[in-house]
Amino acid sequence: MSQAEQKRLQKFEALSDQMVGQGFRRVNLTISIVKANMFAIVFLIPVAIVGMVLFFLVNKESANFDGIPFLVFILLFLVLVVVHELIHGASWALFTKGHFKDIEFGLMKKYLTPYCTCTVPLEKGQYIFGALMPLVLVGLVPLAAGVISGSFQVLLLGIIMTDAAAGDIMLVWELLRYKTQAAELVCMDHPTQAGCVVFER
Repeated sequence: MSQAEQKRLQKFEALSDQMVGQGFRRVNLTISIVKANMFAIVFLIPVAIVGMVLFFLVNKESANFDGIPFLVFILLFLVLVVVHELIHGASWALFTKGHFKDIEFGLMKKYLTPYCTCTVPLEKGQYIFGALMPLVLVGLVPLAAGVISGSFQVLLLGIIMTDAAAGDIMLVWELLRYKTQAAELVCMDHPTQAGCVVFER
């Protein structure tokens, strides 16, 4: 665990203890990185099928398969991966008092998985908004742009980046299917694991 992760964990545990002391109940809704990656593999199949079917239905005679060099395509993908995390941060920062001061970025070296985390609690709707914005902006929008423009490479980027949001979709699904009668509920990113922790009372 890096020094930044240790510091974030200590801050999280202190805040967690404070909220429990205020009458909140803590519920872990974390997800396994391995399961998230497995889901991404499975999720790729329907995303690719739907994207390809729409592409060829719309572009029966006007499809453009002339593409950019492979290395440029890879570079664009890597840039979009970074943008994906920045969108998480910018979306969550809209709702926090400290804005980007409450957002941290890092890399899970074991899984080569970049991440963005919000270090303060958010309302459920705010948390879901920030979790899903990259899916929309760098996944579904490029996918739709590829279909509409007839550019196969833009379509591929859209398919790949939609699939890159599989972990976010899994996280939101876990949060939505968690049922509670609590009158008050906030969500907070787990400081060292994928997923969130719910505080309710």
